[in-house]
Amino acid sequence: MSLIATDHLAVRLGGREVLHHIDLSIHAGEIVTIVGPNGSGKSTLLRAILGVVAPSKGRVTRQAGLRIGYVPQKLHIDPSMPMPVTRFLSLPERQTKARIAEVLARVGVPGVAAQDMTTLSGGQFQRVLLARALLSRPDILILDEATAGLDQPGTAAFYRLIEDVRRELGCAVLSVSHDLHVVMSASDRVICLNGHICCAGAPHVVRAAPEYRALFGHGTGGALALYQHDHDHDHEDHAHAG
Repeated sequence: MSLIATDHLAVRLGGREVLHHIDLSIHAGEIVTIVGPNGSGKSTLLRAILGVVAPSKGRVTRQAGLRIGYVPQKLHIDPSMPMPVTRFLSLPERQTKARIAEVLARVGVPGVAAQDMTTLSGGQFQRVLLARALLSRPDILILDEATAGLDQPGTAAFYRLIEDVRRELGCAVLSVSHDLHVVMSASDRVICLNGHICCAGAPHVVRAAPEYRALFGHGTGGALALYQHDHDHDHEDHAHAG
């Protein structure tokens, strides 16, 4: 039984079909990561799964009573309005001090309860967002570019934390990420998206797929530099073969 499934899902935004024919399912306990170039519909797919965006075709099915924890890419906190971490974690549902202390310790920032949200570092802020998502004891965690703005060590540490949380809670994890080098080591399954599902499967299967290499084979730089040499070489071979 899937926690979440999409069946022939399509989404139109501004008169343009940004997603079409999306069939996927997420099962209990697995880590699934969606990758794809900018504008490929990754965040739109998450919003459709969350029920924020209505499909133009097809449907999204969620298991009855499914508890979802969501970590957004970024969250704007008004710097003119004091927002201690404890208060932030008690919105919209009041939490006990003991429960707040428990989740902050779990995500590795036990000392920040009294701090204002605007004084947190990028890494601390994302961990507090994760703590908030964990308060509902979710069946599935949904992360939308949750490591955007973090450096490579911070990103790797965050994904290790996600793996630990998954192991302890038994929850599934569905994430969108640009950090391909981390994704490939931290995911059970990868979905490569570009308006439709180009390829999907275990990380090593996706990495070898021509569709993946056509999208990420060269000119990507940054976080992909670790794969750059191999991808350039393979992409040239593929281009000659094609």
